[in-house]
Amino acid sequence: MYAGIDPVSGRRHYLTELVQPGKKAQREAEAVRARLLAQVEERRNPRTNATVDELVRRHLDQFVGAPNTLQMYRGHVKNHISPLLGRISIGRLDPEILDSFYAELRRCRIHCSGSGLVDHRTRKDHECDYRCRPHQCKPLSATTIRHIHFILSGAYKRAVRWRWVAVNPLAQAEPPPAPKSNPRPPSAEEAAQLLNKAWDDPDWGALVWTAMTTGARRGELCAVRWAWINFEEGRETLWLQSGIRKSDDGWVEGDLKTHQQRRIALDAETVEVLKDLRERCVKRAEMLGIELAPEAFVFSTAADGATFPTPDSVTQRYDRMAKKLEIDTTLHKLRHYSATELIVGGVDPRTVAGRLG
Repeated sequence: MYAGIDPVSGRRHYLTELVQPGKKAQREAEAVRARLLAQVEERRNPRTNATVDELVRRHLDQFVGAPNTLQMYRGHVKNHISPLLGRISIGRLDPEILDSFYAELRRCRIHCSGSGLVDHRTRKDHECDYRCRPHQCKPLSATTIRHIHFILSGAYKRAVRWRWVAVNPLAQAEPPPAPKSNPRPPSAEEAAQLLNKAWDDPDWGALVWTAMTTGARRGELCAVRWAWINFEEGRETLWLQSGIRKSDDGWVEGDLKTHQQRRIALDAETVEVLKDLRERCVKRAEMLGIELAPEAFVFSTAADGATFPTPDSVTQRYDRMAKKLEIDTTLHKLRHYSATELIVGGVDPRTVAGRLG
């Protein structure tokens, strides 16, 4: 059944449906023809043979949101949507296919085909040892499956608006429920242990202390420059203007996650910690015959502060430190710790939310 010009390929678009041979084939074919004709007349038919891959790609090309979110979504498309749904015509995706898709995501995150696989310790060329073990299927988290659902749902909303399809099948799909939030920040005793260990390296201790007292994100801390810290008495503040994020070209400096700069008031102890850090940085630069520029990165490992630390390296170092202390926590939970301590100290929750961005 001719259904107009495909808006994606620009070619003539036809609706097709296969009728099995048999005694009633003629009658069934006429019924199918009548149904397809009614869909075309009522504009309820898919207007394109575009695949899910083509739809999702166009959707993400027009995505408006944080760069980190877009990169995460593209990763989900590459690893999960394209391999399992990518070649399906957008008009053929239905709740039954989606339920099978979500079941596969809950079965194995690499979508293995069966036994005989090995979980290698690295993707690089290597000689296998005890760290390379037989593959064990691990499901995707409920949060990741919901992210994938949001990608498809947003793409099909556009498809309905573009009249590529008549209905959004994601409206009838059932992704897993959102997991209940349980941040579990470190206790005051654990926070003290972490700080005492971090101060084995005063520069590292300054970073952990600042993360704990400001609640800033790791990418925001990595991007802080000396020019953004106001040490003027009575107006001690940290001005967060950008963050370090991962792009296709590696780690780059970009907008904050919320796209809104914010100033954070600094307590007296944090001011002293940052002043001591600056003195050490200035002395190291002078020893090498260079000058510490105002735009130098505060937590840089370079003597001139010209390069920023990468968020992943900060996280990995913190994880190793926590593991040595046998404390089950992560760097991100310092944000929860900061929020908890502020609220317990009587700070208004709205103020806390604004401080943490």
